[in-house]
Amino acid sequence: MGFLVNARRWTRTRNPTPSPSPEGEGAERAARFCATAYAKINLALHVRGRRADGYHDLETLFAFVDAGDALAVAPAAGDSLTVTGEFGGMLTDPADNIVIRALALLPRDTGWAVALDKRLPVAAGLGGGSADAGALFRLVERQCGLPADWAERAAGLGADVPACVRSRAVLGLGTGTELTDVANDLAGTAVLLVNPRVPLATGPVFRGWDGIDRGPLPQGDVRTITLAGRNDLQAPAIALVPPITAVLDWLGQSGAWLARMSGSGATCFALYDSAAARDAAAAAVPTAWWHMAGALR
Repeated sequence: MGFLVNARRWTRTRNPTPSPSPEGEGAERAARFCATAYAKINLALHVRGRRADGYHDLETLFAFVDAGDALAVAPAAGDSLTVTGEFGGMLTDPADNIVIRALALLPRDTGWAVALDKRLPVAAGLGGGSADAGALFRLVERQCGLPADWAERAAGLGADVPACVRSRAVLGLGTGTELTDVANDLAGTAVLLVNPRVPLATGPVFRGWDGIDRGPLPQGDVRTITLAGRNDLQAPAIALVPPITAVLDWLGQSGAWLARMSGSGATCFALYDSAAARDAAAAAVPTAWWHMAGALR
């Protein structure tokens, strides 16, 4: 199965299937063909050990912001992906693009032309690619239904993808793919994401972890786990990207009640008691840094 590459439009050829007529579809169907790839954050991330297969045993509290990349889908003869947006230029390898790979895993009656507005920075600890795949899974669920083994297919794309399909607060165990529901008392909390505009690959951060098991996640609701939790990858990430410290220090003085790095970095998040406090902080973010304001889902 081949790819056609033209600028940032990527196409996977497949057996042509006539596209359904748009007549009579209406605004409701058009709305169903759009989705937000919600930014993923790790409110807490405890690394418990290295596994023989090279992965790590984790205990993490996933949460999602009500903002992120945007996907729009239209029926087509074949699958294709067009990427725009501030960070679209950083996605250059069609064979390795997670949206194209997700399309290949999900059965549908027709091809899909996917337009991706890449608003989240790449290699940033926000699950950007995983969030895009998660949004695509939700669109397929809406239009066609998901196969019974969707979670296994999602996990094959990346450890964060199953959580991103759900896009709500959930505990992740193992490599992060074993999901457990949690009482979410922080839904609606004002949040600010800040990145120093330095990409940071996940692999080197995990390799920099010191191997010390500092204990499990606490039990309780989302607020309790967040306050008592930590991010074991914060120190090795700072060793690779020292500006993370400046971001955390700034957020810690911005009126937030919590500031922490997300995932393997370099994005950091801050939680606020009100949208007004968050918006005041967002207005003052140094211009050299990327930021996004929202609320926890």
